[in-house]
Amino acid sequence: MRKLLTFITISSLAISLTACGNTAGKNKVKTDSSAILPSAQSTATDPSLENVKNAGELKIGLEGDWQPFSYHDESDKLVGYDTEVATAIAEKLGVKASITEASWDGLLTGLSTGVYDVVVNGVDVTEERKQAFDFSDPYAYDHIDLVVKADNTEITSFDDLKGKVSTNSTGSTYAELGEKYGASIKNVPTLAQTMELVKNGTADATINADTSIQDYFNTTGETNLKVVAKLDEVTEYAIPVKKGNITLRDAINNAIKELREDGTLKSLSEKYFGADLTEK
Repeated sequence: MRKLLTFITISSLAISLTACGNTAGKNKVKTDSSAILPSAQSTATDPSLENVKNAGELKIGLEGDWQPFSYHDESDKLVGYDTEVATAIAEKLGVKASITEASWDGLLTGLSTGVYDVVVNGVDVTEERKQAFDFSDPYAYDHIDLVVKADNTEITSFDDLKGKVSTNSTGSTYAELGEKYGASIKNVPTLAQTMELVKNGTADATINADTSIQDYFNTTGETNLKVVAKLDEVTEYAIPVKKGNITLRDAINNAIKELREDGTLKSLSEKYFGADLTEK
């Protein structure tokens, strides 16, 4: 996603890297990567895929606290749709998945500065982001919801956010969406915190991915909040790489294609979302 997001422009790439969290366990893989072939757009002067293969690992950045995309289960194991998709892609590339957890507002900066090879964190594709990063093909699709307290009768649509307070993940597209509709924004790190601020009246509303919101309701049994609106536009989740890393992007596209064709993406989507969100 997530969450799901800061508009990184070319001029902002010099911003210092936000501190990262702990590194999750690395998964060893044994896969023949000879099938990973760059497309005609790739050039021999782009060593990005070769660098990953030489390193023997794909450096992956994700949040680790955005259920059901990436989170820790009851045994503190890092799980989630993005976690398993990222690991499966690394396996297709014939390298191990080296996953680092970090706050959202540092992930894309970390990608631009080379801390990560990819960010697999429900990153939605925007025109602004495409100016700074190259994106894979989408690997899941979602919608955006507006949530308020169950007894709130003043906000029934996104247009009603004008003059209200919306709480959102720091640097997210959800925060920017709230601003677009005229709300003042109160930023916090996690989805759970946004929900608490709405429940205690500190904020009037929050905006997030439908998948995450429904998972939150299902896992917590929350009845003091409600979804009052959903945007018609479909959100496309894709994997950004550093601008110019075409061979790596193309290899990731091939991996996504294979994972879609062999049913892995669908299976993981049903496992974590309760539905197949891998086809538009």
